[in-house]
Amino acid sequence: MTEEKKQIYDESQIQVLEGLEAVRKRPGMYIGSTSSRGLHHLVYEIVDNSIDEALAGFCKNIDITIHENNSITVIDDGRGMPVGIHPKMQKPTVEVIMTVLHAGGKFGGGGYKVSGGLHGVGASVVNALSELCEVEVKREGHIWKQVYKRGKAITGLEIVGDSDDHGTKTHFQPDSDIFDEIEYDYDTLAQRLRELAFLNKGIKITLNDDRNNKKEVFHYEGGIKSFVAYLNRNKETVHKEPIYIEGKKDDYSVEIAIQYNDSYAENIFSFANNIDTVEGGTHLAGFKSALTRVFNDYAKKFGILKENDKNLSGEDIREGLTAVISVKLTDPQFEGQTKTKLGNSEVRGIVDSIVGEGVSVFLEENPQISKNVVDKALMAARAREAARKARELTRRKSVLESTSLPGKLADCSSKDPLECEIYLVEGDSAGGSAKQGRNRRFQAILPLRGKIMNVEKQRLDKILGYEEIRAMITAFGGGIGKDFDIEKIRYNRIIIMTDADVDGAHIRTLLLTFFYRYMKELVEQGHIYIAQPPLYKVTKNKKDSYAYSDKELERLLQELGGKDNNTNIQRYKGLGEMDAAQLWETTMNPEERTLLQVTVEDAMAADEIFTILMGDKVEPRREFITENAKKVINLDI
Repeated sequence: MTEEKKQIYDESQIQVLEGLEAVRKRPGMYIGSTSSRGLHHLVYEIVDNSIDEALAGFCKNIDITIHENNSITVIDDGRGMPVGIHPKMQKPTVEVIMTVLHAGGKFGGGGYKVSGGLHGVGASVVNALSELCEVEVKREGHIWKQVYKRGKAITGLEIVGDSDDHGTKTHFQPDSDIFDEIEYDYDTLAQRLRELAFLNKGIKITLNDDRNNKKEVFHYEGGIKSFVAYLNRNKETVHKEPIYIEGKKDDYSVEIAIQYNDSYAENIFSFANNIDTVEGGTHLAGFKSALTRVFNDYAKKFGILKENDKNLSGEDIREGLTAVISVKLTDPQFEGQTKTKLGNSEVRGIVDSIVGEGVSVFLEENPQISKNVVDKALMAARAREAARKARELTRRKSVLESTSLPGKLADCSSKDPLECEIYLVEGDSAGGSAKQGRNRRFQAILPLRGKIMNVEKQRLDKILGYEEIRAMITAFGGGIGKDFDIEKIRYNRIIIMTDADVDGAHIRTLLLTFFYRYMKELVEQGHIYIAQPPLYKVTKNKKDSYAYSDKELERLLQELGGKDNNTNIQRYKGLGEMDAAQLWETTMNPEERTLLQVTVEDAMAADEIFTILMGDKVEPRREFITENAKKVINLDI
C-alpha cells in the first residue's frame, strides 16, 4: 500500500461537537430539512413551548408576528422561563434552556405533566439555527433579557426593566447560512396555528404579518367540536351539531368529536399531545373498534339489523364520517416510519371504553340522527357488496399475466415495476402519437376518452361501472379502496399527460381526485406525476425550439436574436398537434422532459381543496375561484 492510499484512523479522527455545533452541522436531524418545511418548523418549536404552558394551565394568549425581514417574534403570557441560576450548570436557567440540548421541563422534573414537544430540543435548536435570537422574560417583578448569536450567548442575562406581568418573548432571525430561502408562508403557519387553537380550547393565538398588515385570531371555545364543524363547513352534514365526547382516566385525557356528512369518504384525524399522528396508533384503533361495536349493537337492539343479518363493517359505519381524536398523556411512545404513530398499548382500551360509553348514550338520546346514520351505513354495505363483485372484473392477477388487460392499453415489455411508467393520455389522437413515440421497453400508454367521472359525488359501486376507471385499475394492478396494495402496482411512475388548456386541467383534477380518494398511497408515496408539454414551437432557419411558458418564449426569442421574418411561432392547442417524434422529444424523453411530482404535505388541506373543487356546494367553489383568479398563469379563453 502506498503512502498516498493510507487512511489514518486514530484518536485524531474522532470529532466532538460541543454545545449546539451538532445542530448547525446536521440541522436536518433536528428539524427535518433546511427547506421551507424546516424553516416553518422553527416557529412550531417555539410555539409548542408556549402551548405546553397552556396545557399546564398558565398561558391563555400566544402572539406570533412575521416581520418584514422574515424574522419571527413569539410572545406568551405563561409563567416565563426560570431566570435563577441552574444548580447543575451554574448559569442562568434561561441560558441553559436556550443553549443546551435536551434541557427543559419535560423529562420528569415536574415542569410539565403533558407536553407536545417530543425531545425537549425546541428552543435550543431554534437558537442554534438563528443568526440572532433575543429572549425577554417577565417574572418576579422584572423584565430579563439575553441575546444570542448562532446559539451562543453574547450578553449575560440582564434586567432591562420592571413589570408585574409574566410571560416569555422570543425573537429570532433564521440563519441564511443554514436555510435555502428565508420566506415564511402565511397560510402554512395559519393552518398549524388554527389546528393548535382547535386542539386546546379556550387558548387565543394571534398571527400578525407585518409584510402585508394581515392579522388573524384563532380562538375556539368549542375546541375539537369546532374543529370538526370547520372541516365539514363545505359539506352537507347529516346532523347539525357534532357529537362530542370527553373522558379522563388516571393521567389520560381523551376528547372525541364526530360528525357525519353526505359524502362517501371518511376523514379521521388523530392527535396525541397536539402532535398529528398521521400514521394513527392505539388511540385510533380504540376509536374504530368502539364505533363499530356500538353501532352494530344499536342496530340489532332496535331491529334495524335482524338476528341473521351480517354485522355492518367498520368501513360501512365510517362512510361520510369526519372525526377528530385528541388524547393527552404523560409519557407518549411514538413509533412508525416518521415517529407519528402512537404506540402506548393501554391507550386503546381507554379510548375504546370512553368512546363506547359516549356514543351509546348519544344514540339512545338521538334516535332520528342514529337512524339516519345507520341507514347510511346500510346503503354503504349494499354498495360495498356490489363494488366487491365489480372489483373482481378489474383485478390484475400479476405483473406477468396480461390476458385481462384493457384493450386500449399499450403495455411495456419490462416486467420490473421500478423502471416502468404509464402515461394516461388525453384523447385517442395524442394516445396514438404517444404509442408510436414512446420507448416500448419501459413506457406504457393508456389513452383516456374525455373526462372521467367525478368520484367525489359517487359511491364505489357506481365508480367501478365506469369503463375508463376500470381500465386504470386493471392496468395499475394494485386494486382500489381499502383493498389497494401499493406493493402490487405495475408502474413506478403514473404520468398524467393532458392538453395545456382548461379541459386538460379539468381532466387532471378529476384524475387526482380519483387517486386521492381511492389510491391515496400513490399520491402520498410520490408515484403520481404531471407531464409538462410545451406551449410553443419556435422555428427559425429550419431549426425547431420549444418553450414551456410565456416567460420561456420571451427568453428563447432573445437567444435567437429576436422575432423576424424567418421566425415562426406555433402555439400548441393540444397534444394531438404534435407528431410522435415531437412528443417524445419534448414530453416523454426522460433526458429532456420536465415532470411535476404530485405530493401531499397536509391531508386536511388536500381534503378541503378536493371538497371545494369537486363537491356539491357551489358557494365555496365560487369563493375559491374569486380568491385565486389573480394567481392563474395560463388560461385558454
